[in-house]
Amino acid sequence: MILINCSHCRTPLQLPTGAASVRCAICRAVTFVADPRGFPPPPQQQQSYFPGYHQYQYPSPTPPMYPAGGVRSPKRAVICGISYKNTLHELEGCINDAKCMKYLLVNRFYFPDSSILMLTDEETDIYKRPTKQNIRMALHWLVQGVQAGDSLVFHFSGHGLQQQNYTGDEIDGYDETLCPLDYETAGTIIDDEINATIVRPLPYGAKLHAIIDSCHSGTMLDLPFLCRMNRNGSYMWEDHRPPSGIYKGTNGGEVISFSGCDDDQTAADTQAMSKVTATGAMTFSFIKAIESGQATTYGNMLSSMRSTIRNTDLNPGGDIVTNLITMLLSGGSFSTRLQQEPQLTAHSTFDVYSKPFSL
Repeated sequence: MILINCSHCRTPLQLPTGAASVRCAICRAVTFVADPRGFPPPPQQQQSYFPGYHQYQYPSPTPPMYPAGGVRSPKRAVICGISYKNTLHELEGCINDAKCMKYLLVNRFYFPDSSILMLTDEETDIYKRPTKQNIRMALHWLVQGVQAGDSLVFHFSGHGLQQQNYTGDEIDGYDETLCPLDYETAGTIIDDEINATIVRPLPYGAKLHAIIDSCHSGTMLDLPFLCRMNRNGSYMWEDHRPPSGIYKGTNGGEVISFSGCDDDQTAADTQAMSKVTATGAMTFSFIKAIESGQATTYGNMLSSMRSTIRNTDLNPGGDIVTNLITMLLSGGSFSTRLQQEPQLTAHSTFDVYSKPFSL
Protein backbone atom coordinates (compact mmCIF):
# COMPACT_ATOMS: atom_id res chain seq x y z
CA MET A 1 0.00 0.00 0.00
CA ILE A 2 1.03 3.61 -0.60
CA LEU A 3 0.06 6.96 0.92
CA ILE A 4 -1.60 9.68 -1.15
CA ASN A 5 -3.15 13.02 -0.22
CA CYS A 6 -6.92 13.51 -0.19
CA SER A 7 -7.87 15.70 -3.15
CA HIS A 8 -10.11 17.84 -0.92
CA CYS A 9 -8.65 18.21 2.60
CA ARG A 10 -5.13 16.83 1.89
CA THR A 11 -5.35 14.24 4.69
CA PRO A 12 -2.92 11.33 4.04
CA LEU A 13 -4.79 8.27 2.77
CA GLN A 14 -3.63 4.68 2.49
CA LEU A 15 -4.39 3.34 -0.98
CA PRO A 16 -5.10 -0.39 -1.18
CA THR A 17 -3.04 -2.25 -3.76
CA GLY A 18 -4.64 -2.02 -7.20
CA ALA A 19 -7.32 0.48 -6.19
CA ALA A 20 -8.17 3.36 -8.51
CA SER A 21 -9.79 5.55 -5.86
CA VAL A 22 -10.11 5.94 -2.09
CA ARG A 23 -12.62 7.75 0.14
CA CYS A 24 -11.35 10.06 2.90
CA ALA A 25 -12.60 9.15 6.38
CA ILE A 26 -12.49 12.80 7.46
CA CYS A 27 -14.18 14.79 4.68
CA ARG A 28 -15.69 11.83 2.74
CA ALA A 29 -14.28 13.09 -0.58
CA VAL A 30 -13.28 10.45 -3.13
CA THR A 31 -9.78 10.77 -4.55
CA PHE A 32 -9.07 9.13 -7.92
CA VAL A 33 -5.51 8.02 -8.54
CA ALA A 34 -5.85 6.82 -12.09
CA ASP A 35 -6.97 8.98 -14.98
CA PRO A 36 -10.06 7.38 -16.67
CA ARG A 37 -8.44 7.98 -20.07
CA GLY A 38 -5.55 5.76 -19.10
CA PHE A 39 -2.97 8.34 -18.12
CA PRO A 40 -1.04 7.56 -14.92
CA PRO A 41 -1.63 9.78 -11.86
CA PRO A 42 1.02 12.39 -10.98
CA PRO A 43 3.70 11.20 -8.55
CA GLN A 44 3.17 11.98 -4.86
CA GLN A 45 5.78 14.08 -3.10
CA GLN A 46 6.96 12.45 0.11
CA GLN A 47 9.40 13.41 2.79
CA SER A 48 10.54 12.19 6.18
CA TYR A 49 10.38 14.29 9.33
CA PHE A 50 13.75 12.81 10.26
CA PRO A 51 16.59 13.63 7.84
CA GLY A 52 18.35 10.40 6.99
CA TYR A 53 15.70 8.27 8.73
CA HIS A 54 13.61 6.44 6.16
CA GLN A 55 11.79 3.70 8.03
CA TYR A 56 8.60 5.81 7.98
CA GLN A 57 7.78 8.07 5.05
CA TYR A 58 4.98 10.64 5.21
CA PRO A 59 3.49 13.12 2.74
CA SER A 60 4.78 16.66 2.89
CA PRO A 61 2.91 19.05 5.25
CA THR A 62 -0.70 19.65 4.21
CA PRO A 63 -3.17 22.55 4.57
CA PRO A 64 -5.29 22.55 7.76
CA MET A 65 -8.44 20.47 8.01
CA TYR A 66 -11.02 22.40 10.04
CA PRO A 67 -13.84 20.92 12.17
CA ALA A 68 -17.40 20.73 10.90
CA GLY A 69 -18.90 24.10 10.04
CA GLY A 70 -15.59 25.68 9.09
CA VAL A 71 -15.03 27.19 12.54
CA ARG A 72 -11.57 26.45 13.83
CA SER A 73 -11.23 25.67 17.52
CA PRO A 74 -7.92 26.00 19.38
CA LYS A 75 -8.89 22.80 21.25
CA ARG A 76 -8.99 19.51 19.38
CA ALA A 77 -8.95 15.87 20.48
CA VAL A 78 -8.79 12.34 19.12
CA ILE A 79 -10.24 9.65 21.40
CA CYS A 80 -9.89 5.93 20.66
CA GLY A 81 -11.61 3.18 22.65
CA ILE A 82 -11.26 -0.38 21.36
CA SER A 83 -12.96 -3.44 22.85
CA TYR A 84 -11.87 -5.97 20.16
CA LYS A 85 -15.34 -7.49 20.54
CA ASN A 86 -15.82 -11.14 19.59
CA THR A 87 -12.09 -11.84 19.58
CA LEU A 88 -9.86 -13.75 21.97
CA HIS A 89 -8.44 -10.41 23.13
CA GLU A 90 -11.73 -8.69 24.03
CA LEU A 91 -11.66 -5.89 26.61
CA GLU A 92 -14.64 -4.61 28.57
CA GLY A 93 -13.81 -1.08 29.70
CA CYS A 94 -12.19 0.70 26.77
CA ILE A 95 -15.30 2.18 25.18
CA ASN A 96 -16.41 3.34 28.63
CA ASP A 97 -13.01 5.02 28.94
CA ALA A 98 -13.51 6.83 25.64
CA LYS A 99 -16.97 8.09 26.58
CA CYS A 100 -15.80 9.27 30.00
CA MET A 101 -12.81 11.05 28.50
CA LYS A 102 -15.00 12.87 26.00
CA TYR A 103 -17.37 13.94 28.78
CA LEU A 104 -14.40 15.23 30.78
CA LEU A 105 -12.99 17.22 27.87
CA VAL A 106 -16.34 18.79 26.94
CA ASN A 107 -17.62 19.57 30.43
CA ARG A 108 -14.48 20.23 32.44
CA PHE A 109 -12.05 21.65 29.87
CA TYR A 110 -14.57 23.10 27.38
CA PHE A 111 -13.47 21.27 24.24
CA PRO A 112 -16.14 21.78 21.54
CA ASP A 113 -17.98 18.57 20.75
CA SER A 114 -17.41 19.20 17.05
CA SER A 115 -13.65 19.29 17.61
CA ILE A 116 -13.48 15.81 19.15
CA LEU A 117 -13.02 12.86 16.83
CA MET A 118 -14.22 9.63 18.48
CA LEU A 119 -13.09 6.24 17.15
CA THR A 120 -14.67 3.18 18.79
CA ASP A 121 -15.63 -0.26 17.55
CA GLU A 122 -19.28 0.28 18.43
CA GLU A 123 -19.50 2.95 15.71
CA THR A 124 -21.67 2.05 12.71
CA ASP A 125 -19.87 4.60 10.53
CA ILE A 126 -17.01 2.59 9.03
CA TYR A 127 -14.86 5.72 8.90
CA LYS A 128 -15.10 6.15 12.68
CA ARG A 129 -14.07 2.62 13.55
CA PRO A 130 -10.55 2.45 15.08
CA THR A 131 -8.82 0.59 12.27
CA LYS A 132 -5.16 1.20 11.62
CA GLN A 133 -5.91 3.43 8.65
CA ASN A 134 -8.57 5.47 10.46
CA ILE A 135 -6.36 6.02 13.52
CA ARG A 136 -3.49 7.13 11.28
CA MET A 137 -5.71 9.67 9.51
CA ALA A 138 -7.15 10.85 12.83
CA LEU A 139 -3.66 11.57 14.16
CA HIS A 140 -2.82 13.55 11.02
CA TRP A 141 -6.10 15.46 11.39
CA LEU A 142 -5.24 16.25 15.02
CA VAL A 143 -2.13 18.25 14.11
CA GLN A 144 -3.24 19.73 10.79
CA GLY A 145 -2.98 23.49 10.93
CA VAL A 146 -1.82 23.45 14.54
CA GLN A 147 -0.54 26.83 15.71
CA ALA A 148 0.52 28.71 18.82
CA GLY A 149 -2.20 28.70 21.48
CA ASP A 150 -3.70 25.37 20.42
CA SER A 151 -4.30 22.56 22.94
CA LEU A 152 -4.50 19.02 21.54
CA VAL A 153 -5.38 15.75 23.27
CA PHE A 154 -4.88 12.15 22.15
CA HIS A 155 -6.48 9.47 24.31
CA PHE A 156 -6.13 5.76 23.56
CA SER A 157 -7.65 2.88 25.51
CA GLY A 158 -6.92 -0.59 24.16
CA HIS A 159 -4.16 -3.12 23.75
CA GLY A 160 -0.48 -2.23 23.52
CA LEU A 161 2.48 -4.44 22.63
CA GLN A 162 6.26 -4.40 22.30
CA GLN A 163 8.44 -5.51 19.42
CA GLN A 164 12.15 -5.80 18.76
CA ASN A 165 13.82 -2.54 17.75
CA TYR A 166 16.34 -2.67 14.90
CA THR A 167 17.18 1.01 14.40
CA GLY A 168 19.11 1.71 17.60
CA ASP A 169 16.72 4.42 18.86
CA GLU A 170 15.43 2.51 21.92
CA ILE A 171 17.48 2.25 25.11
CA ASP A 172 15.83 -1.03 26.13
CA GLY A 173 15.92 -2.48 22.61
CA TYR A 174 12.13 -2.55 22.16
CA ASP A 175 9.60 -0.39 20.32
CA GLU A 176 6.17 0.13 21.86
CA THR A 177 3.09 -0.24 19.67
CA LEU A 178 -0.65 0.49 19.77
CA CYS A 179 -3.06 -2.20 18.59
CA PRO A 180 -5.81 -0.94 16.25
CA LEU A 181 -9.03 -2.91 15.88
CA ASP A 182 -7.59 -4.75 12.87
CA TYR A 183 -4.03 -5.18 14.18
CA GLU A 184 -4.05 -8.94 13.60
CA THR A 185 -4.28 -8.35 9.85
CA ALA A 186 -3.13 -4.75 9.34
CA GLY A 187 -0.44 -4.67 12.02
CA THR A 188 0.23 -2.33 14.92
CA ILE A 189 1.11 1.39 15.01
CA ILE A 190 4.68 1.79 16.19
CA ASP A 191 5.90 4.50 18.57
CA ASP A 192 8.24 5.95 15.91
CA GLU A 193 5.26 6.69 13.68
CA ILE A 194 3.24 8.23 16.53
CA ASN A 195 6.19 10.47 17.39
CA ALA A 196 6.71 11.52 13.78
CA THR A 197 3.02 12.26 13.24
CA ILE A 198 1.92 14.21 16.34
CA VAL A 199 5.08 15.10 18.29
CA ARG A 200 7.68 16.21 15.78
CA PRO A 201 5.53 18.78 13.88
CA LEU A 202 4.20 20.58 16.99
CA PRO A 203 5.16 24.29 16.74
CA TYR A 204 6.15 26.74 19.46
CA GLY A 205 3.22 27.83 21.63
CA ALA A 206 1.11 24.72 20.95
CA LYS A 207 0.68 21.87 23.43
CA LEU A 208 -0.31 18.24 23.19
CA HIS A 209 -1.35 15.88 25.98
CA ALA A 210 -1.49 12.14 25.38
CA ILE A 211 -3.31 9.77 27.74
CA ILE A 212 -2.38 6.21 26.77
CA ASP A 213 -4.18 3.45 28.66
CA SER A 214 -2.58 0.26 27.38
CA CYS A 215 0.02 -2.32 28.27
CA HIS A 216 3.69 -1.44 27.62
CA SER A 217 2.77 2.23 27.25
CA GLY A 218 5.45 3.99 29.32
CA THR A 219 7.25 5.55 26.34
CA MET A 220 4.54 5.13 23.69
CA LEU A 221 5.19 8.62 22.25
CA ASP A 222 8.97 8.13 22.21
CA LEU A 223 9.46 11.39 24.10
CA PRO A 224 13.01 12.29 25.19
CA PHE A 225 12.46 12.33 28.97
CA LEU A 226 10.70 10.06 31.49
CA CYS A 227 9.82 11.16 35.04
CA ARG A 228 10.94 8.31 37.31
CA MET A 229 8.97 8.73 40.55
CA ASN A 230 9.22 6.53 43.64
CA ARG A 231 6.46 5.73 46.14
CA ASN A 232 7.40 8.69 48.32
CA GLY A 233 6.81 11.09 45.44
CA SER A 234 10.48 11.90 44.88
CA TYR A 235 11.44 11.93 41.22
CA MET A 236 14.22 12.33 38.71
CA TRP A 237 14.15 12.69 34.96
CA GLU A 238 15.56 9.81 32.92
CA ASP A 239 17.15 10.71 29.61
CA HIS A 240 15.57 8.57 26.89
CA ARG A 241 17.06 10.34 23.92
CA PRO A 242 18.06 7.69 21.38
CA PRO A 243 21.72 6.57 21.39
CA SER A 244 21.55 6.88 17.59
CA GLY A 245 21.11 10.66 17.90
CA ILE A 246 17.72 10.67 16.11
CA TYR A 247 15.73 13.70 17.28
CA LYS A 248 12.42 12.77 18.94
CA GLY A 249 11.42 16.19 20.30
CA THR A 250 9.02 18.80 18.94
CA ASN A 251 9.29 21.76 16.59
CA GLY A 252 9.16 24.06 19.62
CA GLY A 253 5.84 22.91 21.08
CA GLU A 254 5.04 21.22 24.39
CA VAL A 255 4.16 17.52 24.64
CA ILE A 256 3.38 15.66 27.87
CA SER A 257 2.13 12.09 28.04
CA PHE A 258 0.50 10.11 30.85
CA SER A 259 0.60 6.35 30.31
CA GLY A 260 -0.96 3.41 32.09
CA CYS A 261 2.21 1.60 33.06
CA ASP A 262 5.94 1.20 32.48
CA ASP A 263 7.20 -0.29 29.23
CA ASP A 264 7.69 -3.71 30.83
CA GLN A 265 4.33 -3.74 32.64
CA THR A 266 0.73 -4.56 31.75
CA ALA A 267 -2.33 -2.38 32.36
CA ALA A 268 -5.61 -3.53 33.92
CA ASP A 269 -9.10 -3.47 32.46
CA THR A 270 -11.25 -4.04 35.53
CA GLN A 271 -14.51 -3.37 37.37
CA ALA A 272 -12.63 -3.02 40.67
CA MET A 273 -12.22 0.74 40.24
CA SER A 274 -15.77 2.01 39.69
CA LYS A 275 -17.50 -0.99 41.34
CA VAL A 276 -20.21 -0.56 38.68
CA THR A 277 -18.72 -1.07 35.24
CA ALA A 278 -15.38 -2.04 33.73
CA THR A 279 -12.83 0.70 33.06
CA GLY A 280 -9.17 1.04 32.33
CA ALA A 281 -7.40 1.52 35.67
CA MET A 282 -5.29 4.35 34.29
CA THR A 283 -8.14 6.29 32.68
CA PHE A 284 -10.23 5.95 35.84
CA SER A 285 -7.39 7.20 38.06
CA PHE A 286 -6.66 10.08 35.64
CA ILE A 287 -10.25 11.33 35.72
CA LYS A 288 -10.57 10.75 39.46
CA ALA A 289 -7.47 12.88 40.14
CA ILE A 290 -9.04 15.77 38.22
CA GLU A 291 -12.52 15.46 39.70
CA SER A 292 -11.19 15.16 43.27
CA GLY A 293 -9.00 18.25 42.96
CA GLN A 294 -5.71 16.34 43.13
CA ALA A 295 -4.54 17.41 39.67
CA THR A 296 -3.18 20.82 40.63
CA THR A 297 0.28 20.05 39.24
CA TYR A 298 1.69 17.29 37.04
CA GLY A 299 3.49 15.79 40.01
CA ASN A 300 0.34 15.76 42.14
CA MET A 301 -1.59 14.25 39.25
CA LEU A 302 0.90 11.41 38.76
CA SER A 303 1.16 10.76 42.49
CA SER A 304 -2.64 10.67 42.85
CA MET A 305 -3.06 8.28 39.92
CA ARG A 306 -0.47 5.90 41.35
CA SER A 307 -2.03 6.02 44.79
CA THR A 308 -5.50 5.24 43.43
CA ILE A 309 -4.21 2.24 41.49
CA ARG A 310 -1.93 1.03 44.28
CA ASN A 311 -4.80 1.03 46.76
CA THR A 312 -7.29 -0.75 44.52
CA ASP A 313 -8.13 -4.27 45.67
CA LEU A 314 -9.06 -6.49 42.76
CA ASN A 315 -10.90 -8.90 45.01
CA PRO A 316 -12.02 -7.31 48.27
CA GLY A 317 -13.08 -9.94 50.78
CA GLY A 318 -12.01 -12.84 48.55
CA ASP A 319 -11.09 -16.15 50.13
CA ILE A 320 -7.62 -17.69 49.96
CA VAL A 321 -8.53 -19.99 47.05
CA THR A 322 -9.91 -17.13 44.93
CA ASN A 323 -6.88 -15.00 45.72
CA LEU A 324 -4.57 -17.84 44.72
CA ILE A 325 -6.38 -18.24 41.41
CA THR A 326 -6.06 -14.48 40.83
CA MET A 327 -2.34 -14.72 41.47
CA LEU A 328 -1.89 -17.63 39.05
CA LEU A 329 -3.91 -15.98 36.29
CA SER A 330 -2.07 -12.68 36.62
CA GLY A 331 1.35 -14.29 36.84
CA GLY A 332 2.14 -12.01 39.77
CA SER A 333 2.93 -12.29 43.42
CA PHE A 334 0.43 -13.30 46.08
CA SER A 335 -1.42 -10.01 46.01
CA THR A 336 -4.79 -8.84 44.74
CA ARG A 337 -3.52 -5.29 44.30
CA LEU A 338 -2.90 -3.77 40.88
CA GLN A 339 0.81 -3.78 40.02
CA GLN A 340 0.93 -1.20 37.22
CA GLU A 341 2.56 2.20 37.74
CA PRO A 342 1.42 5.12 35.54
CA GLN A 343 4.26 7.04 33.91
CA LEU A 344 4.87 10.62 32.80
CA THR A 345 7.03 11.48 29.80
CA ALA A 346 7.72 14.86 28.22
CA HIS A 347 9.50 16.71 25.44
CA SER A 348 11.70 18.45 28.04
CA THR A 349 12.30 18.36 31.78
CA PHE A 350 10.47 20.60 34.27
CA ASP A 351 9.60 20.82 37.97
CA VAL A 352 6.55 18.52 38.13
CA TYR A 353 5.40 19.92 41.49
CA SER A 354 5.37 23.55 40.39
CA LYS A 355 4.02 23.29 36.83
CA PRO A 356 0.21 23.59 36.91
CA PHE A 357 -1.72 20.84 35.12
CA SER A 358 -4.04 22.03 32.37
CA LEU A 359 -5.50 20.67 29.15
